[in-house]
Formats: sequence, C-alpha cells, structure tokens
Amino acid sequence: MPPAFSAATLTPRGVDLADATHRGRRAVHVVESQMGAPGVEPLAHLPGLFEDGEIECWLAADRRPDADPDMRGFAGLAFRVQEGSARFELLFVRPTNARADDQLRRNHTTQYASLPDWPWHRLRGESPGVYESYADMEPGAWTRLRVVVRGERAELFVGASSQPALLVKDLKMGHARGGVALWIGTGTDAYFADVVVRPRS
Repeated sequence: MPPAFSAATLTPRGVDLADATHRGRRAVHVVESQMGAPGVEPLAHLPGLFEDGEIECWLAADRRPDADPDMRGFAGLAFRVQEGSARFELLFVRPTNARADDQLRRNHTTQYASLPDWPWHRLRGESPGVYESYADMEPGAWTRLRVVVRGERAELFVGASSQPALLVKDLKMGHARGGVALWIGTGTDAYFADVVVRPRS
C-alpha cells in the first residue's frame, strides 16, 4: 500500500514543502524557494512513472500577498515529466481569473502547456482559445482537479463536473512516459491534498 500523501512523499525542485492544514483539510503547502528564480520550474515530484491514466487532487491556490498584482496564482499538475525536469506536459488553473469582472480573463482560467517548447503564451498566440477555457473556482478555496490522459489526448475536470473543462487532443510531447509532479507558477501560494495517481495498466 503506498504511503499517505505528505511532504515526505515528494521530491522538491525549486519549492519549499510543508505539511499543513488549510480550511479544514490536511495538505501539503507548496511555495517557491525563491520567487521568480530564472530557469527553475517549481515542481514537487511524486514517486513513480506515468504514461496513461488518471491523476486526481484537491487544490487551493491564490496569489501570494507579496506577488505582483498581475500574477494570477497558477497551479496544477505536470505529467510525463522527463529526467531532469526539463520537459513535461502541464494542465493548470488560474483561480484569480475565474470570477473576474471581465469575460476574456475568465476564459483564461484553465490552461494547457508543454514545457519548454510550448509555453502558454505561445499556444495562446498561435491558437487563441484552443488550449484554455473557463471553469468556476474561488481563489484559496478547495477545488477538485482530475486529469485523464490517453495517448496524445488529455482532459481536465474541475469540481464535480462530469464533463471536462478543457480538452487537449494533441499533446505536444506525443505519447510519452515520465513522472508526475505538482506545479506552481511564480508568485503562487498553493495547497495540494489527497493526490492520487492511477496509471492505466
């Protein structure tokens, strides 16, 4: 039986980890070791490898109080992470966008990226609206995320919805195999709880 999810089960890269309780739920608190450090993607690696299957977690994320007001509090799940953490697929959310009084900003709540070659701004510039979408959530409040991966396809489910908030049919790394990690963007304060990885056999 795998060990219960905790800071001790994760391998940090550019992040500080601590077991905590947030809004009544036991969690791992994830923050950057050095906010905005160049060349470092803030990741907390889970053990094991992943190709196809499901990744599920509860996430509560917000912008850090000391972060630039333009930062959105990015946080999500990286998968098929390659050795050295240089390449990975990523599905993440921007909780502060979800209830903004601006429809265009709301449409940027969920996001796919494939780092380093396909960051979100390149995908938005070359294929506007294709790799991001709206989903409701509250900054700092618990939201359930579920990622389903099959071959070159990935779906991101937010909350209790039975339909994906974001559908990606052309994962940029193709059909690859690698690790799973928790990811945060610059200026983010995030809590992750009950992370479960279910590889497809």
